[in-house]
Amino acid sequence: MAQFDVYTNTSKETNDEIPYLLDIQNDILKSLNTRVVVPLVKNQKTITHLTPSFTIEDTEVVMFTMQLAGIPSSVLGDKICNLKEKRTEILNAIDFMISGF
Repeated sequence: MAQFDVYTNTSKETNDEIPYLLDIQNDILKSLNTRVVVPLVKNQKTITHLTPSFTIEDTEVVMFTMQLAGIPSSVLGDKICNLKEKRTEILNAIDFMISGF
């Protein structure tokens, strides 16, 4: 598991709307059995600075920063890709949520 890895959402209740989870936890904490993730949601409008959009497997998704959560690593599905090239956008969204700028 690495920071900015994208995983399938294994929850049958939410995976239609939220097909992917973005791992934002720093790799220095890889020994923990939990990961901090942000849902990547389909069919949502973006909010400037807070919810950047990405294309994963030809699906447009929005990073729902305001719903980040800690979850057990064991519930993550298959790794799909890594968004480290979008690091600045991801961290700016988290910073905006926390600090407001």
